[in-house]
Amino acid sequence: MARVDGAAARLKGEADEPGWEVDPDDEWGVAVVATVGRQLKLRREAVGMRAADFGEAVGYGEDMVYKIEGGKRIPRPEYLDTADEVLRAGGLLSAMKEDVAKVRYPKKVRELAQLEARAVEIGVYEGNIVPGLLQTAAHARSLIRAAQPPYTPDDVERMVAARLARRSVFDRDPAPCLHFVLEEAPLRRRVGGTMSWRQQLEHLLDVGRLHHVRLQVMPTDCEPHPGLDGRIELLKFPDGTAAGRSDGAFNGRPVTDPKSLRILELRYGTIRAQALPPRESLIFIEQLLGET
Repeated sequence: MARVDGAAARLKGEADEPGWEVDPDDEWGVAVVATVGRQLKLRREAVGMRAADFGEAVGYGEDMVYKIEGGKRIPRPEYLDTADEVLRAGGLLSAMKEDVAKVRYPKKVRELAQLEARAVEIGVYEGNIVPGLLQTAAHARSLIRAAQPPYTPDDVERMVAARLARRSVFDRDPAPCLHFVLEEAPLRRRVGGTMSWRQQLEHLLDVGRLHHVRLQVMPTDCEPHPGLDGRIELLKFPDGTAAGRSDGAFNGRPVTDPKSLRILELRYGTIRAQALPPRESLIFIEQLLGET
């Protein structure tokens, strides 16, 4: 039987784990995972390898092999690479990693990333945490681990990867206009410990200095403002349309109608006017770093 040296060692401990579950409400994701599983099964059977032998070769249990081939679990990228070698697929199985990588992200996150990828302007006010687009991996991991009931370690890493993937919006060409308003309190909260917190503040400074980014801090001692009841996000697209969402308006649901968008734009504009200007905001963050 074909076998890849070191495969079992690389994947040791994963054979009995549940792996990435497929969201049953994600029709596209379900279809992709089913197709990938079917191709894996057909290739395995074509070379005459039993599921048990294949599982041993790639470092997974037989039960997990059946779950992946049956479209019940999302295969990890290394699973596809190892399967490609074991089954001598010539890169055909490895090539499916791109679609699988998209499916591994939760549907809501994927849809948000698609909107952000189209937007020419993105504005975010966040009151309780550093916005997801601005989080470092360590900061995001600490926040996600704090959830109750807790996520599995595998789900934590899946969500961290999804959050970091959204940061590709900063590298687009032409670059979109990005502006953020952050409350002072979450900037002072040492999420993940002092080192992780310092790295997060340093990342904010790096992002805030980009030519297409405007980052503002809302001091705790400011007057009340219309963002105190929750997060606000506004996205504008090349065709002149827009979308927005606010925790404190319209039951938190996304809105696209002009009347609702005007309300959100008024609230967000008022928040930006009350926050520190971008240059003073960066100085404020530098001062926080100097307090350690």
